[in-house]
Amino acid sequence: MSRENGRPEAGASDAGEQLALIREAVRETKAERAKPRTWRGAELAAELPVARVLVDKGLVHLDRYFDYAVPAAMDHEAQPGVRVRVRFGAGEKGGRREGGKLVSGYIVERVAESEYRGVLAPIAQVLSSERVLTPELLGLCRSVADRYAGTLADVVQLAVPPRRARAEAKPSPAPLPPNSPPEPGSWERYGAGAGFLAALTRGDAPRAVWTALPGATWPQELARAVAAALAGGRGALVVVPDGRAAARVDAALGELVGADRHVLLTADAGPEERYRRWLAVSRGAVRAVVGTRAAMFAPVADLGLVALWDDGDASHSDPHAPQPHAREVLIQRSVHERAGFLLGGLSCTVEAAQLVETGWARPLTAEREQVRAAAPLVRTVSDGDEARDAAARAARLPTMAWQVVREGLQRGPVLIQVPRRGYAPRLACERCRTPARCRACAGPLESQDAGELCCAWCGRPEPDWHCSECGGARLRAQIVGARRTAEELGRVFPAVPVRTSGRDHVLATVPGAPALVVSTPGAEPVAEGGGYAAALLLDGWALLGRPDLRAGEEALRRWLGAAALVRGQAEGGTVAVIAEPTLRPVQALVRWDPVGHAVRELAERAELGFPPVSRMASVAGRVEDVTELLRSAELPAGAEVLGPVPLPVPDPARPRRPGDPPPGEQWERALVRVRPGQGAALAAALKAARAARLVKREGEAVRVRIDPPDLG
Repeated sequence: MSRENGRPEAGASDAGEQLALIREAVRETKAERAKPRTWRGAELAAELPVARVLVDKGLVHLDRYFDYAVPAAMDHEAQPGVRVRVRFGAGEKGGRREGGKLVSGYIVERVAESEYRGVLAPIAQVLSSERVLTPELLGLCRSVADRYAGTLADVVQLAVPPRRARAEAKPSPAPLPPNSPPEPGSWERYGAGAGFLAALTRGDAPRAVWTALPGATWPQELARAVAAALAGGRGALVVVPDGRAAARVDAALGELVGADRHVLLTADAGPEERYRRWLAVSRGAVRAVVGTRAAMFAPVADLGLVALWDDGDASHSDPHAPQPHAREVLIQRSVHERAGFLLGGLSCTVEAAQLVETGWARPLTAEREQVRAAAPLVRTVSDGDEARDAAARAARLPTMAWQVVREGLQRGPVLIQVPRRGYAPRLACERCRTPARCRACAGPLESQDAGELCCAWCGRPEPDWHCSECGGARLRAQIVGARRTAEELGRVFPAVPVRTSGRDHVLATVPGAPALVVSTPGAEPVAEGGGYAAALLLDGWALLGRPDLRAGEEALRRWLGAAALVRGQAEGGTVAVIAEPTLRPVQALVRWDPVGHAVRELAERAELGFPPVSRMASVAGRVEDVTELLRSAELPAGAEVLGPVPLPVPDPARPRRPGDPPPGEQWERALVRVRPGQGAALAAALKAARAARLVKREGEAVRVRIDPPDLG
């Protein structure tokens, strides 16, 4: 037809009909959307009917969110951050999601649509309406998982304590108004100490590495830093190595700011009470936390200060996957939440020295005159010195060490530090006692069954070793364990009471009366009445001979921790250390110079490519599995693989620890070293390779650890 006869053309008619059909389809779609959505007859939520859930499955190939439908009956309670139960592992049958086991999880967010094209299974149960996984805590857990090549579910399990219904049913108290700013007090002994507190009170975010003076005042100084942050209207978090240290900071903070302004998060409180305190923090009722390692994730609102005491203590490294270190977690919190940062200790780790060297943090130290006045007199005794006195020979002590103990008992208690037994020996030069290292990767050398030398890191044989310091060619096994016992000392001083502290029986304090206090490293009690009159540090080689990259740093840390409990030099306090006087850690103890020791260690590690200057990962498992994972992983350019080498078989008499191979299996370990700035790429590559192996079900599981602390 043409326009002349008044009828439209055929093309125009078709276009009109198509437009009418489109409009009808739109009306039908709107009507369909207006109908309540259902699943098996149950109505779903009208707004944001899809919940993204973090399922409590720590498998690396399942490290993502899963979508579930939100029933209308759960619409109000099923909010982001709450705990839920869902069916996981369900299959699709007849267009419906069916089967699967009930597992726990957390709602991460609510959305309008799902990318999954099938029918979503609904949330089975909302366990609690308490929003325990806040967006801030979720973001922290995600960044920690990425750094350590772990899964988000594993980190959340570390961050959020198990639910206790009775604790959730009780309301938390109303928050108290900010306290008044504290006086600087003993912080004035440090050059920038008063300014650091003032910056916290103003709401700034200062970062400092604090080398504390010897004595028992550090808990009060930590408490003043927390009080300064609270006075500025912000929150504070303090992480310490153990319950004894936490109790000391808790008492000091309670005395300074009063009750109900902070909580103590330790395992000693019990699961229900600890969860009640954690809820008070999560709800904003309390804005300050003092606790042990798990408290590093405490959801403090408006965080103004994160503080870590004694970051070299091994207890700050979590043994559970992905094994994060409290120092690194708190550094991330300081950056992401723009909070002040305080890393304190009597000693100084290489990582702390690096923070200062890079300018990320400023040093907080006292003048040398202050250090000399507070520190005891330190005397060295060579391990080969003979005992000329009969009583000293009976105690198997050098004469000078025996005299230090005898004179100290006339003025008060004497501390005797005895190293733990069982450290595996490593080799050192017989002439100068420099540890024997591999010329290829600088790993420690060890003797094989046939007497041949071999590197414990890369496995390279070393048939013609010579000492890099003195040129010597003879080796010696470093001393293992303690050789002097509390019983021997008790026989030499029969009229003096002997107290022991260590393992399952750790003393918090001892009276100030004359007594022998025998303690293992880290378990030294505080002496009442001003401190110990003297201290004897036995068998220094047992600490210096540990198969660890940081053996010297750890020995110095242990010695400083014990010596700091001794009275100052002006009060006659004396410390005798039985170790080779010329060794660097011993000289640092004599000068009381932990910072100088850490700076020199950092320079040497930079030259050799050791952490923390480089980043390392440990890959352990059966040799074929380790080899295959490293072959398939897309490692960063320039990555260096050391090994693999056999791991020692764990002693069957001791309980299994996280990371131990299954009984009867021989595992090997390889180390992967990358340049600074490639740590994130290394973690991502190893995580992706592990996930791919699990999806394909190739071989057995391989354990990956970023920044392993147990480097030989």
